[in-house]
Order: sequence, then C-alpha cells, then structure tokens
Amino acid sequence: MNKLELIQMVKDRTGLNKQEAIDLVKLFFDSFTEAMVNEERIEIRGLCSFFIKEYASYTGRNPKSGEKVQIPAKRLPFFKPGKELKERVDCQTGTTSSNK
Repeated sequence: MNKLELIQMVKDRTGLNKQEAIDLVKLFFDSFTEAMVNEERIEIRGLCSFFIKEYASYTGRNPKSGEKVQIPAKRLPFFKPGKELKERVDCQTGTTSSNK
C-alpha cells in the first residue's frame, strides 16, 4: 500500500472528500515525523512501536579498496512490531504466496 492508496481508503471508508482525506493523512504523517525528530517514542498498542536507536561511531572498511574509514555516529528510526501484528501476520503464512 502506498500513500495514494491510503488516502483513497480513508476517503472510501469515512465519506470524507478527497482533500479532507489528503489533509488527514498528511496530518498523521507530519505528526508522526515531528515526534520522531523530537526523539519521542511512538506506540500504537497491538500494532507496533517506533523509536530512535543511536549507533556509536566505528571504524569500517571500504569494500572496494579495503581502506579503513571512520563511520560517524548516527541516529536512526527503529520499528518494532507488536504482539497482535506478529500473530496476525504469522497466521496468514499458509495463505500467502512465497513466490515473489
């Protein structure tokens, strides 16, 4: 599902017009992004949680030259599925195609 499909689903299920659905989805994603930038944990019970994970600086190697390279410290968003989501996805294992 992409953003346009989400907007269409919100429009169809709520009876909102297209612009209202766009505004609603935009508000959700803008709020979500702002919370992550502010290093706030986002938890949607039963579905998932998002949080910022910090990685320390380390020395790596350039795969082409083998030269040592200093990799700077970084902060990245991290997704953790909730128990209900894991169970729902797992129970669908027998009905989905694995030939993708």
